[in-house]
Amino acid sequence: MTPPTLGNTTPGRELKRRFVWLGLAMVLGLGLISIQLYRLQITRGEEYAAKSVANFVKEVRLRADRGVIKDARGTILVDSRPSFDAFVTPAFCTDCFEQVIPRLAELLQWDPDQRKKVEDMVRTGRRNAPFQPVPVRVDLSRDEYDRIAARRDILDGVEVAPVPHRHYRTNNVLSHVLGYMNEITQEELERLNGDGARYALGDYIGRRGLERYFEQRLRGTDGVRKEVVNARGQTIEELNDKLGDNAVVPPRPGSNLVLSIDMRLQEEAERAFPGVTGAVVAIDVNTGFIRALVSRPGFDPNLLTGRVTPAQMALLSRDPLDPMINRVAAEHYSPGSTFKVVTALAAFKSGAFRPETVVNCPGGYRLGARTWRCHKDAGHGHVDGFTAMKSSCDTWFYKVADTIGLDPIGEMGKSLGLGSPTGVNVVAEVPGIMPTSAYHDKASPGGYTKGMALNSSIGQGDNNVTPLQLALVYAAIANGGTLYKPQMVNRLEDLDGQTIESFMPEVVRKVELPAPHLKAVIDGLVKVAHEPGGTAYRARTNHMRDKDILVASKTGTAQVARLGAIRLKTHQMSFFERDHAWYAGFAPADKPELAIVVLNEHGGHGGSDAAPTAMAVFQKYFDLKKLDATAPPPRPNQPYTPSSVKRAPGPEEAALTRGVRPPARLPGDDEERARATAD
Repeated sequence: MTPPTLGNTTPGRELKRRFVWLGLAMVLGLGLISIQLYRLQITRGEEYAAKSVANFVKEVRLRADRGVIKDARGTILVDSRPSFDAFVTPAFCTDCFEQVIPRLAELLQWDPDQRKKVEDMVRTGRRNAPFQPVPVRVDLSRDEYDRIAARRDILDGVEVAPVPHRHYRTNNVLSHVLGYMNEITQEELERLNGDGARYALGDYIGRRGLERYFEQRLRGTDGVRKEVVNARGQTIEELNDKLGDNAVVPPRPGSNLVLSIDMRLQEEAERAFPGVTGAVVAIDVNTGFIRALVSRPGFDPNLLTGRVTPAQMALLSRDPLDPMINRVAAEHYSPGSTFKVVTALAAFKSGAFRPETVVNCPGGYRLGARTWRCHKDAGHGHVDGFTAMKSSCDTWFYKVADTIGLDPIGEMGKSLGLGSPTGVNVVAEVPGIMPTSAYHDKASPGGYTKGMALNSSIGQGDNNVTPLQLALVYAAIANGGTLYKPQMVNRLEDLDGQTIESFMPEVVRKVELPAPHLKAVIDGLVKVAHEPGGTAYRARTNHMRDKDILVASKTGTAQVARLGAIRLKTHQMSFFERDHAWYAGFAPADKPELAIVVLNEHGGHGGSDAAPTAMAVFQKYFDLKKLDATAPPPRPNQPYTPSSVKRAPGPEEAALTRGVRPPARLPGDDEERARATAD
């Protein structure tokens, strides 16, 4: 046997080395196969499983009909109209970003931003739910539909399906109450689906108003239909019959909302309200249910639901009239003389004043070195509480504030709901401000001074209310002291019109208002509209035919700019410097049913620019009451046609304010100086 040579290996050692390399190669190969199997079966298993066979059972979502919204008599205000939407299913979209989406962009004339948005949506869908169709174009026009149908053979994964599209029949009217719908965000999708909801990418969800608040009750539950499709996502009709009886799970429609708002009364409020901006609210004094609600200007929910462009949204956001703000509840204002009912109740409760208490009005009230003006420069002479209410004499109320201070007035206002949200819930709201001495010690430079009480007593200074809050104050005075939660939905119905849930009046609290005090205030309010010299006398005379109906009324004119040495007429002032015109009241005064508040923002004077609207709405209410007592009930579910409704101001009417921004609000101490003049 030949001995081994130095540097040479034996055959056994060489074979062993080869086995080691072979083993390493096998381990590496198995590792690569395992990685690929994981990618195919785990990471993208669902997608490749579908594409690995010629036929595949696809689940098609059957969208539930969203519930309709009706007025109090069953007239349909909001429903759904048929439309066609274009979808892309990521799992079936071959060469999606190289061919399909570019072809769609050309057919539908997308700009680069729109194309990028679609690409991002499809990428997100491919990661999270590749078999869930992604809506890439909603509400196709007829031409767009035809263009896609003609190129269907080269648009893998693209389909066009009928989808209900929300239809707001009232256009701008009631837009703040109804709300609108737009696309769900990714954050909302994750949050809501985590709570058990079943939303999908591209779904629409309620925004604002009733659409938002009753989203879950309105939307219903989607169904499912199974279809046999090929690897390109195209349906194979002849195989669908083999799926059996369980191929379809029908959707369940959402609930219908029946409002407390009567569109006949709403139309009259829209017609009679002359303001470019402002609010009207009519409320049942014995239940708290809202019968009419105007917030002007409004917006068109049909525009915001669906294909709203960035330019359209920018136009709305830049509008100095702020059409997206609900002026009934989401904005507050100095109430002017309509607040004097609160001051009067506080005065009577204090025991320092009675309705017969006489104060001399020489045209103002002297406190220290300043004189607070009365609205009548010549003065009212000697006036008692009734006359002060009738002629809206500021001096009588200045005397009350100087005598009892601010806190009793603030406490009375707070007991009636001022300075706190009403709990309306359906729409956003602000709490307003009911100032007290403690409030001014914190919020006003130098703290509380008596002049602030004088301002607050006539509804100026930092005293701020929403029109809805003020309506509830007058409703509580009318019904004897019950403060109700405002509501605007009577009930929920199913598809057949059967009641699912009824909403009953909700009492917030009972306010202790002695009957003699209430009678004195109401008697004063009746004089405002029924005796010559009353600030609402002319409006009632000219706009109410039924002269035997007693209307308890109060008008108000609230400053928004400093008074100069010379009072200017409304037409001599720029729009945003004009006073706010207010009206608040209820009828019949001897057996109250309806309370109405009108705010004509920057409109001028309460007696001439707000009271006529209220009187016209009162008259319409009693006309409808007589009509409904004799006429047969209307057929339910009739679509609303807005032919008689006055639209929100158009460009020609609002042109005075375009491009003009309102001045900053005056702080309380500046408004105090606005009312005061030096000797």
